[in-house]
Amino acid sequence: MPIYGGTEQTTTVIIGSGLPGLAIASELRRRGVDSITVDALETLGGIQSANTVSLPRCDAPNSTTMQERNEILRHLRNYASSHNLDIRTNTRAVQLNLVGTGLSEPSVHQWAVHTPDGVLLAHHIVLTRGAHSQLRRMLADLGLALGQNLAAAMRAIGMYLVGVGELITPTPKEVLRQAKVVGQAISTKVYPDSVPSVLTGSFAALPSAALLN
Repeated sequence: MPIYGGTEQTTTVIIGSGLPGLAIASELRRRGVDSITVDALETLGGIQSANTVSLPRCDAPNSTTMQERNEILRHLRNYASSHNLDIRTNTRAVQLNLVGTGLSEPSVHQWAVHTPDGVLLAHHIVLTRGAHSQLRRMLADLGLALGQNLAAAMRAIGMYLVGVGELITPTPKEVLRQAKVVGQAISTKVYPDSVPSVLTGSFAALPSAALLN
């Protein structure tokens, strides 16, 4: 993933380095898809920087799921370390823009994630914050015509959710389920003709994996 004048290209940028971010980064790695994970941004910018929407944290654990969540996090962090995942906890996304011709030709769009260290360019973005109502406003600011299916509208421009949405405080089971669904969706777009076999690793042996069956 080369850097040219502060601009870096990757396949997917994950915004949020908590449980949802680590879950989708690990899932993508197992499917052979490159990603960079950065800390979550406070606002999302549209095509013009004036169009911003504040997104609150939605991934805080509650007391009933803290122990399970911490155990899953431990496994995910071990997986990230042993598989050299690009997790940049000291890099914060500060603005997000859709660039190129994404609205008229989704297949050639790109996202630009602005950070204090430079700009990350990717065809796929995974968000780990924000309620559905806020995301609808953000997409409207981008000029995207929305139907009833928010997830389909987001997928059309390469944007996905893990750990957020209608569930304000998603359970670890729901986070892992979302990560599997999003990982499959992105890998199918990256490898439309032949999706690579899922790689082996400690992530596959998570104690909560049975919850997803």
